[in-house]
Amino acid sequence: MSEVVNGQSNGQDKVITLKGMYQDYFLDYASYVILERAVPAIEDGLKPVQRRILHAMREMHDGRYHKVANVIGQTMQYHPHGDAAIGDALVGLGQKGLLIDPQGNWGDVRTGDSAAAPRYIEARLTKFALDVAFNPQTTSWQLSYDGRKREPVTLPMKFPLLLAQGADGIAVGLSTKILPHNFIELIKASIKLLQGKKVKIYPDFETGGMVDVSDYNGGKRGGKVKIRARIEKVDKSLLAIRELPYSTTTASLIDSILKANEKGKIKVKKVTDNTAQDVEILVELAPGTSPDLTVDALYAFTLCETPVSPNACIIINDKPHFLTVEDILEICTENTKELLRLELEIKKHELQEKLHFASLEKIFIEKRIYRDIEECETWEAVLEAVDTGLRRYVRVPGEKVEKGDKRLLLLRDITEDDLVRLTEIRIKRISRFNSFKADELIAKLEEELQDVQHHLDNLVEFAIAYFEDLLEKYGKGKERRTKIATFDSIEATEVVANNAKLYVNRAEGFIGYGLKKDEFICDCSDIDDVIVFRRDGKFLVTRITDKVFVGKDVIHVDIWKKGDDRTTYNLAYSDLKEGRSYVKRFHVQAITRDREYGLGAGDGDAKVLYFSANPNGEAEVITVQLSQGSRARNKVFDFDFGELEIKGRNAKGNLLTKYPVRKVTLKEVGKSTLGALRVWMDEVSGKLNADGRGKLLGAFDTGDALLAIYKDGSYEVSDMDLNRRFEPQDLLHIGKFDPNAVINAVYYEGERGWTMVKRFQVETSSLNQRFPFLTEHKKTKLLLATLEPEPVVVYSVKVNSKKVEGTLKVAEFVDVKGWKAIGNKLSDLKPLSMKLTEQETGTEAEEKDGKQETEEAPPKSFHAGDTIEFDVEENGQTKMF
Repeated sequence: MSEVVNGQSNGQDKVITLKGMYQDYFLDYASYVILERAVPAIEDGLKPVQRRILHAMREMHDGRYHKVANVIGQTMQYHPHGDAAIGDALVGLGQKGLLIDPQGNWGDVRTGDSAAAPRYIEARLTKFALDVAFNPQTTSWQLSYDGRKREPVTLPMKFPLLLAQGADGIAVGLSTKILPHNFIELIKASIKLLQGKKVKIYPDFETGGMVDVSDYNGGKRGGKVKIRARIEKVDKSLLAIRELPYSTTTASLIDSILKANEKGKIKVKKVTDNTAQDVEILVELAPGTSPDLTVDALYAFTLCETPVSPNACIIINDKPHFLTVEDILEICTENTKELLRLELEIKKHELQEKLHFASLEKIFIEKRIYRDIEECETWEAVLEAVDTGLRRYVRVPGEKVEKGDKRLLLLRDITEDDLVRLTEIRIKRISRFNSFKADELIAKLEEELQDVQHHLDNLVEFAIAYFEDLLEKYGKGKERRTKIATFDSIEATEVVANNAKLYVNRAEGFIGYGLKKDEFICDCSDIDDVIVFRRDGKFLVTRITDKVFVGKDVIHVDIWKKGDDRTTYNLAYSDLKEGRSYVKRFHVQAITRDREYGLGAGDGDAKVLYFSANPNGEAEVITVQLSQGSRARNKVFDFDFGELEIKGRNAKGNLLTKYPVRKVTLKEVGKSTLGALRVWMDEVSGKLNADGRGKLLGAFDTGDALLAIYKDGSYEVSDMDLNRRFEPQDLLHIGKFDPNAVINAVYYEGERGWTMVKRFQVETSSLNQRFPFLTEHKKTKLLLATLEPEPVVVYSVKVNSKKVEGTLKVAEFVDVKGWKAIGNKLSDLKPLSMKLTEQETGTEAEEKDGKQETEEAPPKSFHAGDTIEFDVEENGQTKMF
């Protein structure tokens, strides 16, 4: 390449290495993609293509809809990257619904359907966009890519649009992903920031669902949110998905469910997509499949739960910055305040100019200064005459004031432009000049100027009022759609459907789900871990496969759960080095997969004499027979494992005997030594757990059941299953089932219109089935249910437009009857309120006896057979009900 100087080549070649070209060109390209394509600017929250679309639409705006094809064409004057990129960005803005008002088929983010062709759909700017995004006076301008047009550097956005819409983009060397947030919450948070308070904001998605923001980390790199679909249990064999996770469509969600079903992770009979105006995906379960377990499995193996990693990267001063969403909101709020200040300054200047000229015009006409120019022969003389005439009646800032000077003080000095404007006033206007109206105009301008100055002096209050006005005008219908919740971690091995069977060949030492001719152990899944104990005193844990060798002489094989502190292994073994026999009890909670461990002390060599696996920590009694040649006096004795403490698997254990053992046999099956399992229910998720989260339901031992009373007037007795999930909002009571407990219920009987009271015990024997104990009328409603032995209820009714209270001792009012009985009638009216209170003790009643003489009598108690009467008179008669 020849070097050129002043248009002449010097004949010398300038060499540019490939390495240098790569560094320069690649850096230029990377910077261009970051700044001009992928990452939004902090000032308006828009990428260049979005900004150019909105600018083109503002230029076209006449209040009517425009064909999207026309909008794309107009935008191409500013954006050099073709119609496809513009069309996709325009549809994206329209689907968010904040700035663009769409008309026609714009697709559906829930189903993934694309928009119709640009020639068939229309768009216009929303009123919100016109209010917050445009002001030519406060906009910085630049030339378009070809120099023919003028476009904004950034729009004067007076709203945190970046956080409301969200943004994502992939550039060269970095990416950005800012999740959308709630419109109302953003405005309220901006107001709090202006008030000097700290705020926290969390994502909100148009598709609804639930979100766990425990690890959100302010939207910075390294944070993560988990988003779940909202799944409802229609009945025991049908689930309904009514809200989707963010960035998931109905089609992709259904595909993930079908794939999980094909792999055997879940058991689904049928999936139906009924999505129309609202999302509805019906999942029909296979017979015998637990709906609660399936809900967890859907979250574990399908797109019903989607993790998203935010990465809030934005452009500030032409450089990418990584910030928290709170930092971005603070910058946007300060930017809005500064734009409002700038608008007020502009308005103040305009009002000052109007006031200045109105004052000059009034003096010019009232003092007849226009007559001074009649004899002037040149233009300069005309201007000088007008200026001289005005200055007899006005003074300018900085001018020396003499005593008694009554001239009007102007806001600024008189300029040549002012003089020219005065000479351009028409004779018609001078002849019709009204001094009174001129004074009114000046007074109005002065008042407006004072208001503007007040707003400038109190800019924070003005900005708060601005945000409150936005909230009032545009906040309706923009309430939070995504519920913030804390999700329980779901272990895949605990919720996966049993899609395989575990077999074992004990003699050959093989296990797997492909050994269908060998001994069947249990149903399992293809991701389960299997624990194997051998006669030679070794054990290991391995992942189940079609067929795997684990060693010969297998004495026990089962599914192993990590962290299991209930399953207890009882062992009697002979230490091959010492020749003595030991007994111990231990758990296996954590291991290294496929590594062999010894059952003796410190993984030492041992021979198994007796072994048992006990899922609830049972401790049996064994009979030990010593060899006939031993010197022991008692060659047969019993040993109770209940006398041993549970220790670590590496522990040596307690000495059983120092003599050789011939045989060990089971004598008596024992009971659990771990005690009952304390169970809680998470009051947010409704999931049962043994970790102490939520409401304590009780201590459950082998054979204990769970009682749930529902608000719809039904009860259910179910097995204790930690995989069970309840809907807390549907429950009136949940706890350990006592067969002798009495359920006290007050309900409104819809067919008769009566308030009824009943008491009954659970007489049904079926488990995991709901039984309605109220009448079937659609207006029948359960008002109160309790298992208190002698509940006292305070309630109120409306009698002749007056509120009257009463007290009901339920145990005295009605006897225990069958669960299908209607009960006793309490009232012909439906109560206004009903509250369960604690019954007074005898001492408390005595203390109140003396007070009742002077105080109003307390609410009356009612018993079976009583007529309930209130002292409410109408026309001389007492009304009873």
